[in-house]
Amino acid sequence: MDTTGARSPLKRTVGSNQVGMRQFNERIVLQAIRLHGPLPKADVGRLTRLSMQTVSMIVDRLIDDGLLEKHARVRGRIGQPSVPIALRADGAYTIGIKVGRRSLDVLAMDFAGHVVCRDVFEYAYPDPRTLFPALESKLARVNQTLGAKAGKVVGVGVAAPLWLGGWRDFLGAPPDALDAWHEIDLRARIGAMTGLPVEFAKDTTAACAAELVMGQGRGIHNFLYLFVGTFIGGGLVIDGRLHGGPHDNAGAVGSIPLGGGAGSGGSGSGARKPARQLLHAASGFVLEKLLSDAGAPAAAAHDHRALSPDLWRHTEQWLDSACPAMANALTNAAALLDLDAVVIDGEFDRQLVREIIRRTERVLDRFEWEGMVRPQLLEGAIGADARAMGGAILPLYAHFAPVHELFLKPAADTGY
Repeated sequence: MDTTGARSPLKRTVGSNQVGMRQFNERIVLQAIRLHGPLPKADVGRLTRLSMQTVSMIVDRLIDDGLLEKHARVRGRIGQPSVPIALRADGAYTIGIKVGRRSLDVLAMDFAGHVVCRDVFEYAYPDPRTLFPALESKLARVNQTLGAKAGKVVGVGVAAPLWLGGWRDFLGAPPDALDAWHEIDLRARIGAMTGLPVEFAKDTTAACAAELVMGQGRGIHNFLYLFVGTFIGGGLVIDGRLHGGPHDNAGAVGSIPLGGGAGSGGSGSGARKPARQLLHAASGFVLEKLLSDAGAPAAAAHDHRALSPDLWRHTEQWLDSACPAMANALTNAAALLDLDAVVIDGEFDRQLVREIIRRTERVLDRFEWEGMVRPQLLEGAIGADARAMGGAILPLYAHFAPVHELFLKPAADTGY
């Protein structure tokens, strides 16, 4: 059984029934303010192309509903002083859950997108026998932290790999330890545990959603997103919209084959070996293994210790393999997709993320770009929390985003 349950909400229309024009316009207004910050009513009207009368009615109604609030009047500009309208942080809450191959993250997010609380449970591999009791405990702690505000939680968003039972050997899991995932409907299991609506997305797709809404995606309409975690994965944004693909697996960069991996021997070399994939060269678990072999904890790969003088030669060994592999994959993606940018993030120290970008750029400098447009490489803005935060964003968009404009982008001539 697929562990994801139903298909990603990022591809379906919001709500199972017909959303009336009034609700659609309310969601357009909320989305404009979410993406552009506090705005006077006049700016909301220009951005959404709604009449001032309609904007005024919607804003007043959403203030009464506790979803918007007025900020202090802004003076000192030409014309009448303006009153910015902002999201009210305590208007609603969501819970984001990242079920990863090395850790479980649970966080609560307020309506303005701020993380209210976060808890982590680390493990060597995702054994459902220990993971679900830990998840129940973390959720209880979130509810305790929210207190009376727990009643304002509108839903849960889950970010997890599509195949949690896969790659057992790479994770060092015992035989059959991950087999149970093939029979677990993760979305249904968490729904029964919480009693709340549950949305699901592939973990790196959820991270891409966080980058799209809260990071570099605010100003870029076409980009490939790479997140280097235990495995490297990604997401894809086309025309300002998160693109999941027909199987919710767009941006699966970790599975891109590396050149020269298959059948490298001659006709007498025996069975042909499967091509190595990008994840075999550029994933965090490869760096973990290098550092573990050097006597350091595997966790050192994901913090400042990977940059220490004692471990740097091992980290550099990983970079020398990972960055050329990433550069090759990005070149193929650029030729196929005509990208504005590639956004790279990960659960590493920020200095190491920047070093990945710098060295990958250096490899790209040696490539032939004739007939292609070279995308710029950008550092992701969210960091290690991207997958859990992306999970928390899912119910926000299921409940409050416009039906037809899931990720509203400003027109080129609006000036925003």
